[in-house]
Amino acid sequence: MDKTFKLNTGYSIPLIGFGTFQIHGHELIYQVLDYALGAGYRHIDTAVVYRNEEYIGSALKTLLPKYNLKREDIFITSKIISQAGKDEGFVEQMVRKSLANLQTDYLDLYLIHWPGVSGMQVTHPDNAKYRKATWNALCKMQREGCLRSIGVSNYTVKHLKEMMEDCKLVVPAVNQVEWHPYYYQLELLDFCRKEGIFLQAYSSLGSSNTNELRNDETVKAVASGLQKSPAQVLLRWAIQQEIGILPKARSREHIEENVALEFEIPAKEMKELNELQSSVGHKFAWNPETVV
Repeated sequence: MDKTFKLNTGYSIPLIGFGTFQIHGHELIYQVLDYALGAGYRHIDTAVVYRNEEYIGSALKTLLPKYNLKREDIFITSKIISQAGKDEGFVEQMVRKSLANLQTDYLDLYLIHWPGVSGMQVTHPDNAKYRKATWNALCKMQREGCLRSIGVSNYTVKHLKEMMEDCKLVVPAVNQVEWHPYYYQLELLDFCRKEGIFLQAYSSLGSSNTNELRNDETVKAVASGLQKSPAQVLLRWAIQQEIGILPKARSREHIEENVALEFEIPAKEMKELNELQSSVGHKFAWNPETVV
């Protein structure tokens, strides 16, 4: 569980993180983080729109001493979506609110959650203007030291090229995107690796609303042959490509299972999983390709 990847900022990010999307409430957050820290997770991923930062901050205040951990022993990520009509000052204000909610004076990673403005306005004429303003604010706060690394989520090659033309001095440390055998983008991976951007996967197990990916016959056959669960195979598939993962779970059993990935998927089976995109592949989450 100690495998990490060194970001272009010099800081190391654990390859396996604990996702908290759709996990709400003080008691539930405390419980799942208790299980996660006990299982060895040292990276916690949240976002402003998850509405759970405050619960996470409160839980960590108690749980870190329980596991003899200090703030510097864990890696915390949060994210913000740009809002129409809001300037850099608003972004700074929101970041400081995240810091206060999480009860920390720095965050290890802060991302622009989506290349468009809030409300999923993919054709908003000022999307580029607002994502640039958000990035400029994050760059400023990184210089101040309260954000150690900054990055993006759901950015396409188009969005990344635009950003890097505007902001040549600061290359995103991370791009967090949907990535699983039904949907992956080799062009995006190649671009990110060329530019020193770490690719991190979300929706590794598909959607919370369906077990379609975990019930795929190829995935189940590979899992059976390796005596692993379909979830473990899907997570290991990404890890074997040196792509970060952020599995989320609520039960102790699944939380522990999702981190037990010290096995190898043979090349033949990796090829079979890779071929799922062309045969049955599709997305489960939002599509940033349409964001202008």
